[in-house]
Amino acid sequence: MPTAILTGPPVPGSPLEGHLRSLGYDVRTAPGAEEALTLLASAPAADRVALVDSRFVGHVHALRLALTDPRFPAAAVPGALTARPEARTALLSAVTALADGGSQPPVGSAAEAPRTGVPHTEAPRTGAGKTGAPEAGPHSGATVTAPGEPFADRVAAVLETRGTHVHRPELGSLVAAVPADADARERAGTAVAAVDDEAVRLRSAVKARDGFFTTFCVSPYSRYLARWCARRGLTPNQVTTASLITALIAAACAATGTRGGYTAAGALLLFSFVLDCTDGQLARYSLQYSTMGAWLDATFDRAKEYAYYAGLALGAARGGDDVWALALGAMVLQTCRHVVDFSFNEANADSAAAGAGGKSVVGTPTAALSSRLDSVGWTVWVRRMIVLPIGERWAMIAVLTALTTPRTVFYALLIGCAFAACYTTAGRVLRSVTRKAVRTERATRALADLADSGPLAEVTAALLRRPARRLPGPLPFLIALLGGAAVVATASFAPLDGPWPVLAAVLYVLTSGLAVARPLGGALDWLVPPVFRAAEYGTVLVLAARSEVNGALPAAFGLVAAVAYHHYDTVYRIRGGSGAPPKWLVRSAGGHEGRTLLVTALAAVLVTRHTAFPMALTVLAVAVALVVLLESIRFWVSSGAPAVHDEGEPA
Repeated sequence: MPTAILTGPPVPGSPLEGHLRSLGYDVRTAPGAEEALTLLASAPAADRVALVDSRFVGHVHALRLALTDPRFPAAAVPGALTARPEARTALLSAVTALADGGSQPPVGSAAEAPRTGVPHTEAPRTGAGKTGAPEAGPHSGATVTAPGEPFADRVAAVLETRGTHVHRPELGSLVAAVPADADARERAGTAVAAVDDEAVRLRSAVKARDGFFTTFCVSPYSRYLARWCARRGLTPNQVTTASLITALIAAACAATGTRGGYTAAGALLLFSFVLDCTDGQLARYSLQYSTMGAWLDATFDRAKEYAYYAGLALGAARGGDDVWALALGAMVLQTCRHVVDFSFNEANADSAAAGAGGKSVVGTPTAALSSRLDSVGWTVWVRRMIVLPIGERWAMIAVLTALTTPRTVFYALLIGCAFAACYTTAGRVLRSVTRKAVRTERATRALADLADSGPLAEVTAALLRRPARRLPGPLPFLIALLGGAAVVATASFAPLDGPWPVLAAVLYVLTSGLAVARPLGGALDWLVPPVFRAAEYGTVLVLAARSEVNGALPAAFGLVAAVAYHHYDTVYRIRGGSGAPPKWLVRSAGGHEGRTLLVTALAAVLVTRHTAFPMALTVLAVAVALVVLLESIRFWVSSGAPAVHDEGEPA
C-alpha cells in the first residue's frame, strides 16, 4: 500500500487525511524533516510514497492527478509530492539534504517564514505552475529553496535541481493550495466549493483531440458509462476486452449473410466502438494507465476491424458474392495508412531537439497553411473527418452494413481510405521536402526497426554499405519504391508459374538491402517502411487473386493479418519506449523481403496444383502468427516498461 506522510502540525477538522485514504494511501504524520526521512526510509521499497502538507486545501481530483498517475516517476501539485519506486532514491536524497540543513522548526510551521518578503503560503491555486521551484542549475550540496515554502514543494525543487523531472499536471479550474492562516484557508475553501470536482473529472476523461463522430455522437454519454464502470471496480483492460468480444460477435453476425445478421452486425459494431471510447475514458477518469493497456487498446482496434472485414467477406460468400479481394485490399490499404502515420511521426518526433544542435528547424508553407485553417473552427472538423478516423470509419461501415451489401461497404471503404491516404501523405511529403531539419539517431533507429528487414536484406546491406553512403539524399526511398513497384507489377502481369515473379522478388531483396544500407536520415526516408509494407502486402494480394485457386484469398487474408500484427506490435513497442522486437524474432519471421520472396516462389511452384497454394499460405500464416503472437504476449505481460496512454489523433 502506498504511504502518504503528512508534514507539519495537524489542522483540526481537515478532511485531508480522509481524502488520502480514499486514494488508497496509508497516512502517517511527520512534524519535521528528520521524522519524514525516517518514515520514507521505512516504507517498502516497492511502494509509492507521498509528502503532503497538512495545511493543504484543494480538490480531491487535484490530489488524484498528482498522487495516483502511474506514468510519471515523480509528480507534484502545490503542497503535495509523490514518488514511484524508481524515484525513491532521489527523493530520499532530497529529503536528506533538507534534513541535514541544520536545526529546523517543524516543517510547514510559521516560524520558517523567511525575512526576505517571499511568502511561505499559497493562495488558492489552479493550474500546474511551480511553487518556488529554483532555476535549473548544476548540482551542489546546498539547496536554494526558500525555507518558508511547503515542505513538499521544497523537496520537489531539490529534485528538479538535481535532474529528476517532476511532472506537474494541468489542473485547470481545480484548486490546490497551502493557506497560511484562517482567512486564507477560508478563501481556499470557498474556491474549492465553487468548482464541481466531479464535473471537471468527467470532462477531463474525454480525449483532448478526437474525431467529429466521437466528440459529438459518443463522448457525451460514454463518459458516464466510464464512471459507471469505475464505480463498479471495472478496469480499462476489461472494457477493452468487452469491446473486442462485441466486435467479434458483430463479425459473426455479418458472416451469416442475412439482412437481419447485417443489421445486428452494424448495431453491435457501433456498440463496440462506444466501449472502445469508454476504456480510454475510464483510464483517464480513474488514472489507470499501463503500457499493456495501451497495447491492448491499439491492437484490439485492428483485430476488431479486420475480423469484421473477414465476417463481411464470409457473409457475402454465402450470398454468392466473392469479395475476399476487396476485404484484403481494405486491410492492406488501412495498414499502409497507419504505417505512414507511424513512420512520419517517429521520424519527426524529436526534430526540434535536432535543431537545437545548431541546425535550424523551420516551419513550412504547408504547416503555415494548416495553422491558418485551424483558426477557422469548421475547417478543423472537416479536416478531421476527411482523413476517415476510426469513429467516422466505423460509423460508415456500420450504417452501410445495415442498409446495403458487403461489396458496397468495401467500395466505400476503399474510396474513402484511398482519398484520406493521398491527402495525409501529400501534406507530409510537402512538409518533408520544404523543412530544414536533421534527423536524430533515435529517429533513424526507429525507422530501421519499422523497416522490418530480415536476414537477406541485412546481408545485402552489409555488402553494399560503402557504395550506399555515396547515394544522394532521396535515392534510398526511390530505390525502395522502384523495387516494390517492380515486384508488385511483375506479380500482376507476368505468368505466375514462370520465372519473372521470382526474379522480381530477388530484385526486391537487393533494392531493399540497398535502401537500408545507410541510416534512414533523408527527408523522405520515412516513406521507406510504408513502401515495404505496400510491396509485401500488395504482392500477396495480387498473387492470391491471380491464382484463381479456391481458398487462396482467405489464406492470403490470414497471412497478411498475421504479418500486420507483427508490424503493429513493433510500432507499439517503439511508441511505448520499449524498443523494437528482438532480432531473433524479426529474422525467424523472415523479414518483409524474405516473406515476399518465399510467397512468390510458392506461387511459381504450387499455383497449378490448386489446393497446394492455399495450404502453403495457411501454413505460413499459422507459423508467423505463432512466432510473433507468443513473443508479443510474453513481452507485454512481463514488460516493466513505463505506463503510457495514447492521447494522439485517432487512427
